Amino acid sequence: MAQRSKPDLAELETRLGHSFHDRRLLEHALTHMSAAPADSKRTGSYQRLEFLGDRVLGMAVAELLFKTYPDAEEGELSRRLADLVRKETCADMALQWAIGPYLRLGDGEASSGARKNRAILADACESIVGAVFLDGGYRAALALIEASLGDRLRHTARPSRDAKTALQEWAQGQGLATPGYVEIGRSGPDHAPLFRVAAQVQGLTDGIGEGRSKRLAEQAAAENFLRREGLWREGDLVVE
Repeated sequence: MAQRSKPDLAELETRLGHSFHDRRLLEHALTHMSAAPADSKRTGSYQRLEFLGDRVLGMAVAELLFKTYPDAEEGELSRRLADLVRKETCADMALQWAIGPYLRLGDGEASSGARKNRAILADACESIVGAVFLDGGYRAALALIEASLGDRLRHTARPSRDAKTALQEWAQGQGLATPGYVEIGRSGPDHAPLFRVAAQVQGLTDGIGEGRSKRLAEQAAAENFLRREGLWREGDLVVE
């Protein structure tokens, strides 16, 4: 059976806008745990780079928001930051870069459609950011992130309130008890866990959300609840 030909990493570098001095960093950033050497599943995959890239992404987005919105208060900047560094946004960036064909996967993962798996794409996005940071420094990573998020940075609707606050105010307005949040799952490595949380409102179906911290997972769960109920559309709260 013929082996799958490896795509040219130079094409991916062109889309990223960064030519690697050490291309092994990019190769490492694209290696899923299922394709890592048997004796180094954790360190041989992109997980360590993902950990680094997550922090670099947060710093870069914070700097970009600080410059883009000179009149915004801390609360607004924090809400914008949370939206731009969440897994959904990272997955969109990975799709924009078209990294699917370049992912190094084990046979099982490859055959199960992992190249289109948004969770894997989001993780790989962060690992690529980490690789660019190590290869070219913070400014190179900042340029990558700014180019990839440019339109989203400048054209997202101004967030009026965070989702948890909005959900609490809505519940109180309906005469319901204060919403509660319960952790219902946790996955991923110890250094970069993914939390799954249920937002619970009296008498209604839970809203489910995921995030790299319990706080982000709770926000995602509240937002998903509000969206499902038709109270939150495109970042704007609709009070009914």
